[in-house]
Amino acid sequence: MAEKGIKVVATNRAARHDFFIDDVLEAGIVLTGTEVKSLRQGRAVIGDGYIYIDGGEAWAENIHIPEYSQGTWTNHAPRRKRKLLLHGHEIDDLLQRTREKGYTIVPLRLYFLDGRAKLEIGVARGKKQHDKRQALREKQDRREAERSLGVQRNINR
Repeated sequence: MAEKGIKVVATNRAARHDFFIDDVLEAGIVLTGTEVKSLRQGRAVIGDGYIYIDGGEAWAENIHIPEYSQGTWTNHAPRRKRKLLLHGHEIDDLLQRTREKGYTIVPLRLYFLDGRAKLEIGVARGKKQHDKRQALREKQDRREAERSLGVQRNINR
């Protein structure tokens, strides 16, 4: 019986730190058999990856899926480019958005949804250094507020 639900294989946490994510899409990804087996073992790195549109097709480049340990001569190249499965209007939308100054497409998450490999991609704008510092400051303030509330809750008990 096929798997049910979502099983996350890899996330790109740096993408949300380095970019403002404006739009998120789910894309299928064309994989070979040994790539799927390697992903099912939970092995992948998408931090260095990027997405581009070429000839009306979306491609994922620089996503590292290591070779399958029990694979033989049928093993795959770890950093090969992989085709993404999107509707034509989604590809046209992405192409139009990336032509605007400062926009790019980044992979956010690689996961299995009901047994099928999916790649969550985001249309993103780059953050400036001061934006990153501001986001870190807000995160620290939120943590401190939660900590102080947690301490007060424990005192009241």
